[in-house]
Amino acid sequence: MLNIPSQSFPAARSQQRVAASGQSGRNKVALKPGHSLMDWIRFSKSGKDLTGLRGRLIEVTKEELQRHNTRNDCWTCIRGMVYNVSPYMDYHPGGEEELMKAAGIDGTDLFDQVHRWVNYESMLKECLVGRMATTAMKAIVPSSPQSSLAPPLSMAAPTEKDSRPRYDWFQTDATVNLVVYAKRKIPSSGCTTVDLEAGVLRLEVVLGNMSYMIHLRLADDVEGNVAVHNALLVGKIQVSIRKQTKGKWSSLGLPLELHNTFLRKKDRALHYRDCVLVSKTEVNHNTHVFRLQLPRGTVMHVPVGKHVYLKALTQGTEVVRPYTPVDQSLVAAPLPSSQEADLYLMIKVYPDGVFTSHLSSLHVGDCLPVSGPEGTFSLRPLRDVTDLYLLAAGTGFTPMARLIQLALQDVDTIRKTKLLFLNRREEDILWRRELDELAARSDRFQVDYVLSDPTDSWTGRTGRVDESMLQDFLTRPDGSKCYVCVCGPAAFTELTVGLLKQQGFSEDELHAFQG
Repeated sequence: MLNIPSQSFPAARSQQRVAASGQSGRNKVALKPGHSLMDWIRFSKSGKDLTGLRGRLIEVTKEELQRHNTRNDCWTCIRGMVYNVSPYMDYHPGGEEELMKAAGIDGTDLFDQVHRWVNYESMLKECLVGRMATTAMKAIVPSSPQSSLAPPLSMAAPTEKDSRPRYDWFQTDATVNLVVYAKRKIPSSGCTTVDLEAGVLRLEVVLGNMSYMIHLRLADDVEGNVAVHNALLVGKIQVSIRKQTKGKWSSLGLPLELHNTFLRKKDRALHYRDCVLVSKTEVNHNTHVFRLQLPRGTVMHVPVGKHVYLKALTQGTEVVRPYTPVDQSLVAAPLPSSQEADLYLMIKVYPDGVFTSHLSSLHVGDCLPVSGPEGTFSLRPLRDVTDLYLLAAGTGFTPMARLIQLALQDVDTIRKTKLLFLNRREEDILWRRELDELAARSDRFQVDYVLSDPTDSWTGRTGRVDESMLQDFLTRPDGSKCYVCVCGPAAFTELTVGLLKQQGFSEDELHAFQG
């Protein structure tokens, strides 16, 4: 009997990332009527045999997999599990051509390049053929169990000997304190996420493209609050927790799964915590800002340009979507410290959207699973930039909101930040009043609006992004260093990135957020 894993998300090796600089993400095709995501969920639950095996699960050899490589008989392998994706062809947003690239082969790498947030295990569970047959290998048994203070396990060779982080702990009668030594400088914010729930401590420190994790069941009961203190230049992170009962502990606790490991960030499975919906604030006719409160035992900051994943269960299928936080306002005063940890997500609700319809139905006080920060965006390229150009379409504005504030408040070298904001109609423009107010306040910021379906009274730019529009908007003053960020629907992003490259912008001078 096959040992088929439970349908969980994400898989341990999944890569939940936005596109790297210059990459535009996947292309979508027009689906036939009756072939939406919700239609696929209904079809897959209809009881029809989608594998052709009448419910049997089999072991699949490489040779057998290779034989199923046609449009009407298409098997593919993702992380060791084989699926018959032929029934899904007409429902795939990327079209038949994209699926056929993985026909008859291991499609894991292709999947990770394009469908990073898709919960394939839940979506294709009725198409599961079985497991790939494997060649037996001699097990490697460690000579002794790893202690709680042993050197961390690493799946990637360190660049220097003994460059892996380590940790230690100390205590007083009232507190227990865990200290991580990163052995390098650490970012001022966003590198450390701490979750304390029911006596289990999970701490993740992101260092570049690597992730160090502590995962323990604490030795005794503690209060629910966590305090985190960073010494940036020496690379030290201290987590302090108050004991429920004063006294001495004989140990910090028991190691749990993946405790004291140092892995590539892309190999670290997502971790979700339940956040509470505090409020929904209307932005325009179809967009709201959802304010989410982190649990009491969570310390998490989402850096500028990073996103989080939200997860929901729809008709028995897990659906996951990425959203980039914004601040509460572009022009408001800083929030009180008690509210700094709240997440503000600006989300457009689509009437027929599987996920956003669920979000719209939530009431204040409901919970929503939220991942930690994800994404490839880095502030490092902005260090010497003098002119920052932001090209946004629709809700592609969301990563730009915090970038604008960063450029105006924290990066003195940026002399000018210009936003080209494309929408269909005037009522679709997000935070227009605040953008106009910001532009009036600061001569370092400029916003230009473009409408593709304007009314007769509109006097601004019209049309869609094209070469002449970008030539007019983008300038390279003498002695300047320019950087361009792009975000919007996949087709917009791909077209815009291509036009930018035609105008001489290199990969190092642009970043494309995946919409």
